[in-house]
Amino acid sequence: MVPLAALWLPIILAAVIVFVASSIMHMVLPYHRSDYKRLNKEENVRVALREAGVTPGLYMFPFADHKQMKEPETQEKFKQGPVGIITIRPSGAVNLMPFLIQWFVFCLVVGFFTAYVCAHTLAAGTDYLQVFRVAGTVAFMSYGLGNLANGIWKGEPWSMVIKEVIDGLIYGLLTAGAFGWLWPK
Repeated sequence: MVPLAALWLPIILAAVIVFVASSIMHMVLPYHRSDYKRLNKEENVRVALREAGVTPGLYMFPFADHKQMKEPETQEKFKQGPVGIITIRPSGAVNLMPFLIQWFVFCLVVGFFTAYVCAHTLAAGTDYLQVFRVAGTVAFMSYGLGNLANGIWKGEPWSMVIKEVIDGLIYGLLTAGAFGWLWPK
């Protein structure tokens, strides 16, 4: 067993590497540019939402509880469509800094839990590939597999989900490399 305190450097380095890689993947590479679509008559939708007094939150439409789902009126609303989930954020200019800070903290948290599992399953001096395998599996599960739930429950397009899972695989491999390289001897 390796003391968790001995893994602070791979935790931080993995977080930095993943943060930089994700920035490049989302800002430079083109494959995420098709993830979001523009609404038809966007301005009309924005006006309608504003006039309805919609506040920041996650909304489902048509909204119905379990009892209402069986009612013919509710079933008709679902047939007519549209059916969706929409996230409303606070009004104002988008400030990326809070999102970037939260993402970096998340990367640190993934690194911490990767270190925790590795520290309790691998001994000091374990060879690079064995550390890479365990760290990569844990990190991939953290970065990649959770995205599948968005396709299942939130209706996120599977093309987008698959791209996020691939991103998670890349982040997992980068994390694995940092842990394998800096694993205590």
